[in-house]
Formats: sequence, C-alpha cells, structure tokens
Amino acid sequence: MENYRNCYEKGWNLLLEAGIEEAALEARLLLEWVCGTDRNTLLAHGDRTLSTGERQAYEEAITRRRSRVPLQQITGCQAFMGLEFQVNGHVLVPRQDTEILVEEVMRELQDGMRVLDLCTGSGCILISLLHYSNGCTGVGTDISGEALAVARRNGAALLGAEKEYAFLESDLFDRVEGRYDVIVSNPPYIRREEIDTLLPEVRDHEPRMALDGGVDGLDFYRRIVAGSPSYLTGGGRLYLEIGWDQGDAVQELLLRQGFREVNVVQDYAGLDRVVCGYWPILNQHIPGK
Repeated sequence: MENYRNCYEKGWNLLLEAGIEEAALEARLLLEWVCGTDRNTLLAHGDRTLSTGERQAYEEAITRRRSRVPLQQITGCQAFMGLEFQVNGHVLVPRQDTEILVEEVMRELQDGMRVLDLCTGSGCILISLLHYSNGCTGVGTDISGEALAVARRNGAALLGAEKEYAFLESDLFDRVEGRYDVIVSNPPYIRREEIDTLLPEVRDHEPRMALDGGVDGLDFYRRIVAGSPSYLTGGGRLYLEIGWDQGDAVQELLLRQGFREVNVVQDYAGLDRVVCGYWPILNQHIPGK
C-alpha cells in the first residue's frame, strides 16, 4: 500500500510530464480532494496509508488532469469572491479577473437595488452581488439550460430562501421584463479565429458558446449596449467585463449609445478589464420603441 507522500510525488511527476504548469500544487489539491485532507497532511502525516479506493480515485483524477480537463471540473468547485461555486463542463470556470467586475459593481451597489446579470453561466456574479448586499434582488439570464441548472444549484447553496432572485433561460434580453438599477455581464468576447489558440483546458473543455464573441469579439457588446437602455432605470449603470485589448472599442460603443461617465477599469495586472457607465435619466427608453 502506498502512503500519502509517495502518491503525491507520483502525481506531481505525472502532471509535470504532461506539461501542467502548476503540477506540484494541482497534484496536492487533487490528493486533498480525494482524501478529504488539507495541506498540513503532506507535512505532518505523509506516511498515512491510502485506501485502495483513495488510490484509485487519485489515479483517475491525475489521468483526467493529464488529458487537460480543468482541475475545477474534476473537483466540481471553484472559489470566487470568498464563496465556493459548483462548476462543470457547461459553464466557464469563474476566474479572478471577474472578481474585478464584481468589485466595481459593489462600489455603487446600494440596498434594495435590482440587478440583471446577462450570460450568467454559473451565477457567480449575481450570487456574489446578492450575497454581499442587503435587500437587493436579481435576475440572471443565459441561453444554456444546462448552465442555468448549475446557477440554480449555486443559488440554493449560497443564497438560500432569504434572497429574492431568479435564473431565466433567455437570449440576452429576449425574455427579460422590467427595469434594473444595474446590468452586468461577462459575455463571450474571444475573437472566433483565436479560440483554437487558447489553452486546451479552455478550448476543449469549456463551452464554446461562452467564449465565441464573433469575428471581432464584439458581437455581444453591441447587442447588450444597444438593448440596455430599455431595461435600465434612469441613472442605472451598465458594467461589462472585457478582454485586455477591447477597452477603447467597448468604451466607444457606450459613448455612442448615450451612456455617460464611461470608464475603463484595469485589473491588478494593469490590463483593461471592465467598462462601465450610467444611463442618464433624460434618455429613458421605452421597451419596444
């Protein structure tokens, strides 16, 4: 029977051979996930014997990771904004970059506001905003029923019954009703020709519909910016996550539409990450007109 340390070292070497960049970390995380242990086990209890079931489960997890299945799809969870979200192959894995988007919304989010989250995926944006606010309500939309099933499970686990929210199967605004104080989205924004150049974890295992932003990567921004005025309250704000080289183009879309105080926000690496602006009260649109 192999002990804990030996299994870890074997997993580390196998991931290293497969070109996994953070092989040591991911081998340890997978072992902890299989055995229900923590990082101290390797240091203090490295001679712990693994059961046959644990060893087989670890070998299977390492094999999947060697084939470039994302770590988070193997474990079924990903931390985001201090919360644990369930994930699978039907949703994008929540990324630290998107926390910048949530943090920007929270700067202006006030108690009792209504939030609309377009392309909600796992629900991580809307759920985080509702979790860290008081009396806010929200709707998350996605065209994928499979993604919405994940979002609903996350909502039930992280928000409970005390929060008012819904997840709606809709192509952006198609089935949305009413007006919102905040519209937020991390839409597909990868240029179509660039998708095949992405890491295999993303290219082969995350949903293409959540990546493909059209020929120039701006298809969803055009639709969201054009449609938002009909669903924003006067003074309501629009927040969009963007690719690192899309700040000027998306900013221009908002300005041409009539949004005011349009800003490009950078992430911690100094790259453009969020574009936001507010819709003036005097420019109020009536849906359908």
